[in-house]
Amino acid sequence: MSDSLPPVLRTARLALRPFASTDAGDLLRIFADPEVVRYWSNGAWTDIAQAEAMIAETQQAYRDGGLYRYAIALLDTDQLIGICNLRGFFEQNRRCELGYALARDHWGRGYAAEALEALLGHAFHELDMNRIEADIDPRNGASARLLEKLGFRREGYMPERWIVHGEKADTAFYGLLKSYWNERERSRSSVHATG
Repeated sequence: MSDSLPPVLRTARLALRPFASTDAGDLLRIFADPEVVRYWSNGAWTDIAQAEAMIAETQQAYRDGGLYRYAIALLDTDQLIGICNLRGFFEQNRRCELGYALARDHWGRGYAAEALEALLGHAFHELDMNRIEADIDPRNGASARLLEKLGFRREGYMPERWIVHGEKADTAFYGLLKSYWNERERSRSSVHATG
């Protein structure tokens, strides 16, 4: 990965941009919500220092590589409403892992799909990834539907892989290959061309 800031990715309603120190308040609001972190390995945040630490880690990763984290911001106001990232890069295999979170008051509006569509397109085309993986708690139906909508395929299941908030949690593994993504793009292009 490069040692420079990731490029801004724009969609119809969103800007995926590098984090700034001024994002700490909005970031805390997102991760302080127990519903947002229900399936995350850490509990809800309680202090602005936690948001500042994530931003500092992210800014260091921009310099060092290995983490490609974006702030998901509304295009018209630049308000941060979520995060998405690519991490765990295996350059020889052109493989990485996907992560994301969205503020609860923005759920159900298609923002996560819109943001991840842009991030995945960038990953496959500009970063030349061949495979992107995600692992989720199988009880997180919304996340499973989102991944499947984006073309991910469920590839495996590991019971009691994590202990989250004091309880044992299973993992469902999902994978998206560049060939799946390209086929999805061709299918969507032909629908738009004939529609």
